Amino acid sequence: MKVLLYSGAQKMIEKSGVGRAIYHQMEALDANQVEYTTDMREDWDVAHINTIFPKSFLLARRAHHQGKKVVYHGHSTEEDFRNSFIGSNLVAPLFKKWLKLCYSQGDVVIAPTPYAKRLLDGYHIGRPVVSISNGIDLSFYQRDEEAGKAFRRKYGFSDEDRVVLSVGLPIDRKGILDFIELAGRLPQYQFIWFGDLSLPMIPPHIREALGTKLPNLHFPGYIPKEELRDAYCGSDVFLFMTKEETEGIVLLEALAMKCPVLVRDIPIYEDWLTDGRQVYKASALDGFEEKLTAMLDGAERENLARVTEAGYDVAKSRSIATVGWQLAREYRHLMEQTPEPLELKKEKTRRSWQRKLSPVPVRSIFNRAK
Repeated sequence: MKVLLYSGAQKMIEKSGVGRAIYHQMEALDANQVEYTTDMREDWDVAHINTIFPKSFLLARRAHHQGKKVVYHGHSTEEDFRNSFIGSNLVAPLFKKWLKLCYSQGDVVIAPTPYAKRLLDGYHIGRPVVSISNGIDLSFYQRDEEAGKAFRRKYGFSDEDRVVLSVGLPIDRKGILDFIELAGRLPQYQFIWFGDLSLPMIPPHIREALGTKLPNLHFPGYIPKEELRDAYCGSDVFLFMTKEETEGIVLLEALAMKCPVLVRDIPIYEDWLTDGRQVYKASALDGFEEKLTAMLDGAERENLARVTEAGYDVAKSRSIATVGWQLAREYRHLMEQTPEPLELKKEKTRRSWQRKLSPVPVRSIFNRAK
C-alpha cells in the first residue's frame, strides 16, 4: 500500500495550519512505516487530499475513475472561513457548497476533532467522517530554557518582563482585535503576535488595527518553527483568542512546550480541555483580563505547573506516532473494502451532481414566499 499525500499549491499554504498539518502527516506515516509519496506521477493506491483547490477536486475524481481510494481531509469548514478575509462572510454559503462537493469525493473524510466531525456530519455529504488529530511532534517541541532566554534577548524582553504570546494569521476570527485591545488594557505586560502580515486579503480595518502603536505590543511577522519553539520557551502565557477552529495546531504546540495556555471558551474545546485543569478559559475581554492577570501575578501562578503538566498529557495523546497509527488504520480499512463497480460509481456521481447543481424551481421559491 502506497499513499499519495496531496495538497497542491503547498508554497501558498505552508504558513497556514493546513500547510503544517501536511508535514505532520509525513512524519506520522514515517513513524509507522507507511510508504507515501507527494508526487502524483508515481504509482499509489490511496490519495490523501488536504486542500479544496480545483486541482485537488479533479485529482479525487480521477482517482475514483482509476479505481483508487480517496481520503479527504476536512481542514476547512464554513464556520472557520467566516470573519477571515475580505468578503469571506458574503461568499461563505457558496464556500460551504464547494466544501460539500469536495468532501463528497472522499471515500472517508477526516476531521481533526470530534467538534469538527459534528460540523461536517451536519453538512450531509454522504460520506463517513472520522476524527483524527493533526498531531504534534513531541520530539521537536521540547522545552529549552536557554532557547527561551535567547528569544527574550532577540526581542528586547528582560527576565522580569511578563510576555504574552499568540500565533496565527492576523484576522478577526483569530481574535487579533481583542488581542490588541487587551494589550492596551494591560500595559504592564508585553504582547507579541507571530503571523504573516503581508496577506493582501486582510480587511482594511484589520490592517489599521495592526498599525496600533503601543510600547508593549509587537508584530514581528512570520517566523520559522525553530524560532517559534524558542518563543514558546521564553513566553509566560500562550494566549489563543480564536473564535472558531477545527483544532488549532499552535495550541498543541504550546501544550507540548508546557507553556501556560489561556484560550477562548468556544465549543471545540469543551470535549478535551477543562478550565483550570489543562488550560485556562475566558469568554470576553473582561474575563481574559481577569484570567491573564491571575495567571501572571495572582492566585493562579502557583497552579501553573500542575495545569501545564496536564496540558502536556493532552499533547501526548495526540502524538505523531498515534496519529500515524490512526491514519494507517483508515488506509487499510479502505483497501480492504470491495471496490464498487465503476459504472455504478459513475451513475451515483452523476445523480449526486444533478441533485447538487439543479436550480431551485421557480414554483418552490413562490411557495416559500407564501
